[in-house]
Amino acid sequence: MRIAMLSPIAWRTPPRHYGPWEKIASLLTEALVGLGHDVTLFATGDSITHGRLHAVCTRGYEEDSNIIPKVYECLHISELFDHAEEFDIIHNNFDFLPLTYTGLTRTPVVTTIHGFSSPGILPVYRKYNKKTFYVSISDADRAEGLDYIDTIHHGIDINEFDFQTDPEDYLLFFGRIHPDKGAKEAIEIARACGKRLIMAGIIQDSAYFKDDIQPFIDDASVVYLGSVGPEKRNKLLGKALALLHPINFNEPFGLSVIEAMACGTPIIANNRGSMPELIRNKKNGFLVSGIHEAVGAVERIRDIDREFCRRTVMDHFTIDCMVKKYIRVYEQIMETTRREDHRPWGFYRILSDENTVKNKKIVVYPGKRLSLQRHQHRDEHWYIVSGKGMWTLGDKTAPVTAGQSFDIPRKSLHRIENNGQDNLVFMEIQTGDYFGEDDIERLADDFGRI
Repeated sequence: MRIAMLSPIAWRTPPRHYGPWEKIASLLTEALVGLGHDVTLFATGDSITHGRLHAVCTRGYEEDSNIIPKVYECLHISELFDHAEEFDIIHNNFDFLPLTYTGLTRTPVVTTIHGFSSPGILPVYRKYNKKTFYVSISDADRAEGLDYIDTIHHGIDINEFDFQTDPEDYLLFFGRIHPDKGAKEAIEIARACGKRLIMAGIIQDSAYFKDDIQPFIDDASVVYLGSVGPEKRNKLLGKALALLHPINFNEPFGLSVIEAMACGTPIIANNRGSMPELIRNKKNGFLVSGIHEAVGAVERIRDIDREFCRRTVMDHFTIDCMVKKYIRVYEQIMETTRREDHRPWGFYRILSDENTVKNKKIVVYPGKRLSLQRHQHRDEHWYIVSGKGMWTLGDKTAPVTAGQSFDIPRKSLHRIENNGQDNLVFMEIQTGDYFGEDDIERLADDFGRI
């Protein structure tokens, strides 16, 4: 499959520190490329991928204050849709704005809804409901009135997280410093238990941090490390006695929860949102209601089998689990929206179709070629618009480049191959008395269509 993966541009893909949507877009892209799919990642220019990177924004706007978010978000999204016809499917990880472009293309679009920042964005999702395809990241995060093709939980690369059997005696808060995430409550739980608390994450609410968090930071009983990278994250998660996750909202998923469990660290979380889908109470953590119950859970935390925590992730929340489910969704969508104009070698668009003349724009993907074929009822004229390749007519083969044109008499054997790095685009003008597909006699074909 040729897949366009649309990532946000707040942060690099994958992110250096924070950036959960960018992280998932990266994990999916790399896994799909590893399975042999042709993936173009639309992300910031400093992003890293083994696929093709397509960028109009050099850096994430959260990392460069000179970048105006709305300007580059519009340029970023429109750039993908300018190239939409080149793909079999578009996977949107950018929230609701790209949905407003979907009427401009026949290429199917699937959107992973990473959460609803506000009920105010639901009208956009409702407008494009059943016109595009939605994936939820938990059953708990499904919005009433929307149709979903599947729920696919996030997966992580288990190899990025070391399993730790011997934790230290500290509790960990790992997430955004924001009232929703319960940073203040984590401090209260730790103080009530007499346990050291380490906190890591970006500050999203400065006033909240100043009033409710900073007064308790003493670099002894409460330590704040800021946003940390993968290596530090691995150590912090693995050596924690437990991850405190006293959320005050219905969280759509919670990457830090499965990342902690991957290290063997159990979770103490408020029983809200997706938490019951990730945590088996008293097996890999505790689902609690409020600070009092959380304090009691800390006292029983060593009853949790850390090996079971890691096994939970290995069985249900790996990148392999996630990518297999997405591939099934892609295939289901492509079967539902099967397009005659897309072929294994590329795609075409009919520009005009009259009784005695037909005009097509044909795009051949790099490394692909049309079948060796001939026609009985039509002549063809080809004009190369862009790209380069090899052209065969009869027993002669020659290179072709932009600006060249060729006549192909009826009954002549011919084919064209793209041996370049970019798409080969040419115009095909057919003249004759019949233009049906059954007037293609294939003598050799890379896709078993003889």
